Amino acid sequence: MATQSRLIKKYPNRRLYDTRTSTYITLADVKELVLAHEAFQVVDAKTGDDLTRAILLQIILEEEAGGAPMFSSDLLSQMIRFYGNAMQGMMGNYIENNIKSFTEVQTKLKEQAKSLYGEPAGDSQDLWAQFLKFQGPAMQHMMGAYVEQSQKMFQQMQDTMQEQTRKIFPGIYIKPDDKAEKK
Repeated sequence: MATQSRLIKKYPNRRLYDTRTSTYITLADVKELVLAHEAFQVVDAKTGDDLTRAILLQIILEEEAGGAPMFSSDLLSQMIRFYGNAMQGMMGNYIENNIKSFTEVQTKLKEQAKSLYGEPAGDSQDLWAQFLKFQGPAMQHMMGAYVEQSQKMFQQMQDTMQEQTRKIFPGIYIKPDDKAEKK
């Protein structure tokens, strides 16, 4: 039997109310739900509008403001440029699929570490730090190859879309980008 998604109501005073525990919670508590892979939905208590994405973005914003940010200014600028662009819809799927692939690689590495070092070692922060210290160059090479493959796949997708556009609208000139001219 599937468990029902946890319902969190957001009130006009900005407070979040967890209907399962009948308590007010903070963004840190919502972050813990995410880390625990617990399904939840945040809704506006007054209108019933789904606010889950907004709350998740707020958590990301807080994480980026504190400690070491994950996203560079250049990456964030590039992401903003995709809004309103014809590629916007595909970009979300592209990023999501890349993160899923990265997560799968991470899961496989954890499983290998658990088989080598035992159950507690799989989640040990110190073990991962040591592993990355010694395997850093190999990991960088693997991630570099992955990024290069992703770039090629994205370029192929873009080339295919341009070719389809030329076929559909033969009278419209599409300026080739610099990379296509260098081929």
